[in-house]
Amino acid sequence: DRMLTMDLHQGQIQGFFNIPVDELTAVHMISRYFIDMHLEDLVVVTDLGFAKRARQFAELLDAPLAIVEKRRHGNLDRAEVINVIGEVRGRRVIIVDDEIDTAGTLIEITRALEREGVTEIYACATHGVLSDPAVERIANSSLREVVITDTIPLSPSRQIDKIRVLSVAPLIGEAIKRIHRGESVGA
Repeated sequence: DRMLTMDLHQGQIQGFFNIPVDELTAVHMISRYFIDMHLEDLVVVTDLGFAKRARQFAELLDAPLAIVEKRRHGNLDRAEVINVIGEVRGRRVIIVDDEIDTAGTLIEITRALEREGVTEIYACATHGVLSDPAVERIANSSLREVVITDTIPLSPSRQIDKIRVLSVAPLIGEAIKRIHRGESVGA
């Protein structure tokens, strides 16, 4: 009689249901992870499609936002990075998105940022789909660390040192408790 979900790809999906839908977000949890790392000279990077949500992430980190302009080729799951909009040279970068599937776009963005002269590259996403060959691509990249949540389980055979998985269990547990008590989930 009610649905609890996490970082929908498109907010309009909530309208597909005729029951209450509570959409939780991992943005605070993931940003807290990076805040606790005390990284300096940060800039948050995302593509145009995720810019609105990435703005909140950048504000939580007190960092500027840069945008990567990309173009998809037909229906292929391949994107070409055309341009980086914003000052990234000599800075530490966190690439943020809602999901990482094959990591093809992530690696293209990483290469574009390397050409722009960044010093260190991290990436994060709520949903680590990590379809083949994502783990191999991440392992062979210059990415320092990729932070995802456990909304999609990562099998032990796919776990590598570069991938850090954060648990959403406390967030979902708190939401269930608030729903049960009739308290605000949004707060």
